[in-house]
Amino acid sequence: MSEVQIASMACARKKKAFRILNAIDKMQLAIFVLLLLIYIVTEGFLNDLRAKSFSNFNGNKSFGVSSAIDPAQPLYLQGDELIYDSRREKVTARGNVEITFNNYILTADQIVYDQSANTLSASGNVVLRDPKGDITRTERITLTDDFRDGFIQSLSIIGRDQSRITARRAVRRDGRVTEFELGKFTPCVHDPGKPPLWCITADRIIHDADAATITYLDTTFDIMGVPVVYLPFFQHPDPSVKRRSGFLLPRFSSSEDLGFTLETPYYFAFSRSYDLTFNPLYTARQGMLWRGVWRHKLAFGNIRGQYYIKFAGIDQSYEDLPNNDSNLDGWRGSFETRSEFSLSSWWNFGWDVTIESDDTFRRFYKMDNILQTDRVNSIHFTGLSDRNFFQVKGYHFGGLLLSDSDASESRVHPTVDWNYIVGAPVFGGELSWTVNALSMSRNLAFNDINGQYFNTDTSSQRLIGSMRWRRRFIDPFGITYTPSVNLRGGILNYKNAVDPTSNTLIDQETVTRGVMSASLLASYPWLAHSQSTSHVIEPIGQIIGRTSDVRQIDLPNEDARSIVFNDTNLFELNKTSGFDRVETGTRVNLGLQYTFQSNSGGYARLLAGQSFHLSGKNIYEYNTGNEPSVNVESASKILTENNGLEDRTSDYVLGAYLAPSQTFSLIGQGRFDDKELSLRRADVTARFLYGPTAITSTYTYTASDPLDLSVEDQQELLGTAILQLADHWRFLGSLRYDIDESSFRSHDIALQYSDDCFILTTKYTETNTNNKDIISDRTIMLYFALKHLGEFKYRTDALDHLLVENQDQ
Repeated sequence: MSEVQIASMACARKKKAFRILNAIDKMQLAIFVLLLLIYIVTEGFLNDLRAKSFSNFNGNKSFGVSSAIDPAQPLYLQGDELIYDSRREKVTARGNVEITFNNYILTADQIVYDQSANTLSASGNVVLRDPKGDITRTERITLTDDFRDGFIQSLSIIGRDQSRITARRAVRRDGRVTEFELGKFTPCVHDPGKPPLWCITADRIIHDADAATITYLDTTFDIMGVPVVYLPFFQHPDPSVKRRSGFLLPRFSSSEDLGFTLETPYYFAFSRSYDLTFNPLYTARQGMLWRGVWRHKLAFGNIRGQYYIKFAGIDQSYEDLPNNDSNLDGWRGSFETRSEFSLSSWWNFGWDVTIESDDTFRRFYKMDNILQTDRVNSIHFTGLSDRNFFQVKGYHFGGLLLSDSDASESRVHPTVDWNYIVGAPVFGGELSWTVNALSMSRNLAFNDINGQYFNTDTSSQRLIGSMRWRRRFIDPFGITYTPSVNLRGGILNYKNAVDPTSNTLIDQETVTRGVMSASLLASYPWLAHSQSTSHVIEPIGQIIGRTSDVRQIDLPNEDARSIVFNDTNLFELNKTSGFDRVETGTRVNLGLQYTFQSNSGGYARLLAGQSFHLSGKNIYEYNTGNEPSVNVESASKILTENNGLEDRTSDYVLGAYLAPSQTFSLIGQGRFDDKELSLRRADVTARFLYGPTAITSTYTYTASDPLDLSVEDQQELLGTAILQLADHWRFLGSLRYDIDESSFRSHDIALQYSDDCFILTTKYTETNTNNKDIISDRTIMLYFALKHLGEFKYRTDALDHLLVENQDQ
């Protein structure tokens, strides 16, 4: 962790400065604080290691606290020639000399041990390895015989992470303080004949191992051997330090909505298990945004976990906002907290909760994705083993769209899911069961069929259980049969719920229902081999017989409102997404699958199929109600209209999974109209991976609905790319393009330089989203990071969320 250490005289100056600040306006405040920060840096009190480990670089410790020295340990000396001078009490060793003491290893061409002075003098190709693994190279060194103190000439110290200090001479005192004269420090890998990319040069460098600090006096910061910045004093923690209280590097930015901004984070390292980062953001146009993050790691017996709390708030003037919304005047803010705790090898507990003053605060200040449409808070208790799953989870839902009412929210308290598979075979097959329990309430505002407005509290509860048995057989001809029996029952209770068929209230009602089903899945794979490839053609058929109809159409539907019919759920017993709707009647599913595999690793799989509803109630049916035989149930909107299963004969589905080589793969899923063969839905993703180059592209298409003119064609293209241009240089980019509107929803491009000790990134981002006080935005960001010294950012927009940090890719 980086820090700014401020001496007592500097603290007094700051107190006086803060008294002056009360008398100046906002713009003067920004200028004054900026000048103050420049003063702090130039006076040398900057001490900047990040609170979080800088993951882009090797995290090995070096130059750390010295190991305790035990003087009772013996000193071992060996060499090609040993000369003992009893009169002068000196032992001279020559040729391949090595001394081992307390995990220190000293090698040299010659070592003289002076027993009377208790010193060791080594000369010629001297190498000293300390217990931490750091290596000191020099031509001459003088040490006390306990290796605590010493004097070195013309030395080079190499840490385990290749950080390097070179100096003309050095003196070690008290076994902990090493002072270097005319020294240089750099974490860059040594390249003979070339200056390091960056280094710190100083008349004196003082390393205090106990305090874990490196101090520089009369310092210049050099880039490629050229001095660029002079500091009379500079100090930072040595590379062994991960965290320490202090100021972090400031961040500057400018924005049309916020104006000039300045962020001066301060990190509080209270202990190894908890800390606080206080990072207020001053904005010239919106005022001071107070922010902070509290992090805490906990351990109680076998319980391990961590949580964090983020807070943000601002005294907002609505006249400063783009839409001048007076409802947003005054205090705005939010609290966000997340956690995850491991209770045992199977059980865990956690929460994800955000509380905010209004729908747009977090998105306007870019603490959330600007495309987010819902606020979902949750708390869970989960058990997961190899085959079984149990979870108790509570939810709170709130809408963030313009059409959502602030009063329209729902609470799940809670939902319980239990999936269990019996370990031992039952009648030679697998027996499993699923249990779901739900208690839900919501505040609902709507207009009924007569146009009357209602705003009421609704509630619903349900308990649903299902048991399934299945077994697999293979006959002598190679045909595979999988029979299955499924029993499902449930009890549902509603109060003030809305009947979707009439848009009227259900005052109070309890409903029980049950469905019994039996199915048979059969497949007949045909296999063909060659010397280098294999081919499998597999016809697949399935018939499912269920209860012809149960009551569900006029009951609320909370969790089964959408369906994406494709090859992945063609042979599912129930294609709905939740528990509030269940398939009934008799259905046949047919498909043909082809699989190809080559010895070189190439792979392809194609699956085409169709579904047929033979009898009973088709819950996917959607009609206009004009036909004389159509009743209220079939005329209502059961699920998403034009879902591909609304007729007795479904649309065709096709899935293609291609991987001709390790560098390229393609996944495509399509649904085609059963009468005209026109494309109704498509999802295609292509990936190209070659060394450090990675390109991913996704295309989605949903056709318009002939029964609902408000639903138009929707086409979107998403792409990401990482291209290695040269050694240390790469290009990064992403886009989201609306094909129908011929416009970019968002896109960004970045150019990055990265090596072992330095990262530089420039990035441009543009978003085109308008919602209340959220408007389109453009951002340019400059980011650089120095190993062991921290990072710096400048951007034309302080809204951090818009820039996806690609440095860790």
